[in-house]
Amino acid sequence: MIRFFYMLTVVIAALVSVHPTRCIAQEMNYPLAVTATDTGAIYIADRRLPGVWKFEADILSLYFQGSKTFRTPLNAIRCVAIDHEGQLLAGDSSTRQLYRFDEAGQPQPLLTTKTGIGIPMALIADAEGNIFVADLELHWIWKLAADSTEPVKYAEVTAPRGITLDADGKLWVVSGGTKNQLVCVETDGTVNLIVKEPTFEFPHQVVLDDDKTAYVTDGYAKAVWKIPLDGTPEKWVSGEPFVNPVGLCRKGKDLLVADPQAKGVFQIDSEGNITKVAPSK
Repeated sequence: MIRFFYMLTVVIAALVSVHPTRCIAQEMNYPLAVTATDTGAIYIADRRLPGVWKFEADILSLYFQGSKTFRTPLNAIRCVAIDHEGQLLAGDSSTRQLYRFDEAGQPQPLLTTKTGIGIPMALIADAEGNIFVADLELHWIWKLAADSTEPVKYAEVTAPRGITLDADGKLWVVSGGTKNQLVCVETDGTVNLIVKEPTFEFPHQVVLDDDKTAYVTDGYAKAVWKIPLDGTPEKWVSGEPFVNPVGLCRKGKDLLVADPQAKGVFQIDSEGNITKVAPSK
């Protein structure tokens, strides 16, 4: 009997070593943000792991495991993005820091320790390598030049949660303000309202399609809103399987949505059809 249990343990250990991702594929704890590369790889920020998952070729794998110790890298990861060279970026509120992952999959800090950034809720990089950061705590959009370690204040926006760039270099920002829930920041820093009336219940992230139609995740409404250029929102998709949709990015013509309470990532096609992609079943 002892020998039987020993052999069973050996077999299980061998299976884990061969297919480690299959054993952890259902252990996503709190997927808060998502981003995708041009090659199809998906990176998912897991706030309670804490760390980053990678989903590629239908396999979920652990990309980076952070520490449970406060003030350590990615202990409180909030956001992820892909830079102009295809490298993964992440924002962390526990260290008040931005990171770029190196070829070994390790996060390297981008800011000096005297920058004063508060809570980086979202970030995006432009084609020149400049990084824009939505700071929920200090109510600022910061800009980090490609050749700098010191971000500068770019625009003041009330409680910014989500951020994206359009083809003209303008920033679109989801605001926690009651009157300016979606704004556009011109290249000179001027802030213009897009959605002029309070509509969203608890908006989080924003992306744009090629026609500058905006999409916004709304956790309390369990929905993704669609906002054409005239600024009139419509509830595009809502209800199940969403529980609290938060993270949002584009993947080709489709959208990816991270839902921390559903513990998964969903894909929405152009017709509004929703499919769970990570972890796959």
